[in-house]
Amino acid sequence: MIGTARYWREIPQRYRYEAARCTACAHVAFPPRTLCAKCRGRAFEPCTLAGEGVVETFTVIRVAPAGYADEAPYAVGLIRLTDGVRLMAQVVDCDLARLAIGDRVRVEFRRIRQDGESGILCYGYKFVPAT
Repeated sequence: MIGTARYWREIPQRYRYEAARCTACAHVAFPPRTLCAKCRGRAFEPCTLAGEGVVETFTVIRVAPAGYADEAPYAVGLIRLTDGVRLMAQVVDCDLARLAIGDRVRVEFRRIRQDGESGILCYGYKFVPAT
């Protein structure tokens, strides 16, 4: 079944933070691709993304979509990792009034959501202040 927890655990980029580095030009793609966006190469090697970066921009979600209303307000940021890759994810464990562009953050593996009272727990990455 595609919705099982085992299926999701076996997706490397979701739980092991794996990306793909093009062997021709060293461009890093996350999630992994079959065609390099820079040089159109098709040969990749697995690599693990950097665990830290800086907030490039962010927004504070005050009216959340269904399933996330209990988390509002929360921040979603565009993070540039130290290896150059950009990711968009929730920024947690910080004072939203003091969150700023340029803040250093690090990735943490956290629960994203739960489907219903006794449903499947979904995990993924979020960013926390690096200090």
